[in-house]
Amino acid sequence: MTRRRLGLACDDAKLVAPCADPCCVPARRQVIAGIVALSASPLIPAIAQAAPSQPTFMPGQRIDMHHHFMPPAHIAREHEQARGFGHNLNAAQMAAWSPERAIEILDQNGIATAIGSVSTPGVWTGKVEESRVIARAWNDYAAKMVSDHPTRFGLFAPIPLPDIDGSLAEIAYALDVLKADGIGLLSNYDGKFLGDPAFIPVLQELNRRRAVVYVHPTSGPCCAALMPGFQPQMVEFPFDTTRTIASLIYNGTTTKFSDIRFIFSHGGGVLPFLAARIEESGPKPLKVNAPAGIHEEMRKLFYDTASASSAPQLAAYRAALPLSHLLMLPFVWKMDWWRSGLAGAWPSMACYVLGVAGFYRLCRRMLALRWAIAA
Repeated sequence: MTRRRLGLACDDAKLVAPCADPCCVPARRQVIAGIVALSASPLIPAIAQAAPSQPTFMPGQRIDMHHHFMPPAHIAREHEQARGFGHNLNAAQMAAWSPERAIEILDQNGIATAIGSVSTPGVWTGKVEESRVIARAWNDYAAKMVSDHPTRFGLFAPIPLPDIDGSLAEIAYALDVLKADGIGLLSNYDGKFLGDPAFIPVLQELNRRRAVVYVHPTSGPCCAALMPGFQPQMVEFPFDTTRTIASLIYNGTTTKFSDIRFIFSHGGGVLPFLAARIEESGPKPLKVNAPAGIHEEMRKLFYDTASASSAPQLAAYRAALPLSHLLMLPFVWKMDWWRSGLAGAWPSMACYVLGVAGFYRLCRRMLALRWAIAA
């Protein structure tokens, strides 16, 4: 399957957003692996009904990292299984999805490429063989769609966790045979968060492959119905994302398996707001497994801005992330610039020069005003 690829340069934490399209030039699996910078507009799901009124980037220069689709044969099962997980789409809306409709929406919003991933409840049904079949069918369908539209779609392939053997087999098939851009996971499986020791074999393999891993939230067995009348995605999803990131850091996954390029949905949940609290009151293993502190571990991760683009949220991200990482977007299409650090250095230098020039002009204006008053 020949197609454009992306590659994430993961020197520090960044926000993955609708991005300037770095995959237009280098290979896509190699620049998803650095595309990551902040945008004020939310990502567009596959069946989006509305879009930002003013695209942040030039038409056709953005990548939608938070794009859900599913094989038509599994739409009914997905809708039925999703009732307890927080889907806000009815069966008719799901059935209305098609590649052509998705491309139409991408074009309306100036998006060049969408990387497809699975949403809750995912491919795990509680039955090993059934889940393996569903994962394979989902990935085969997605790969065919990518093959039919190689410049418009990519793939974060789902795997049938918590089935370890099935997941390892699907990772090999997705990355080696289908040439997927990465692997798609959910924030917990049967109540186990991604930092759980049970998942170490899968994490080891993903680390060995330096894989891009996209994580979407779901509801845990404990918490889907905690607040009657509230869909889980309203409150529970951000907290589940936070729990799984905390578990990865707490159990040392982000230090032991630092070659995994994690992308978390929805701005990392509420982690930017709770990080200091977690660090201050964290148990001893947290300090052992993250000796540099939770903020440094957060800076290794990537985050999309779907449903996380309000002014207070963006202010928190700006406070947590280096300015150069928020401004590097126009420079991401050259892979060498990612590897060398120039993607961040160019905007940093430009900001410095403009800042000095602005300060100089301000001083001149103030002095001129002072002289005019004196005269």
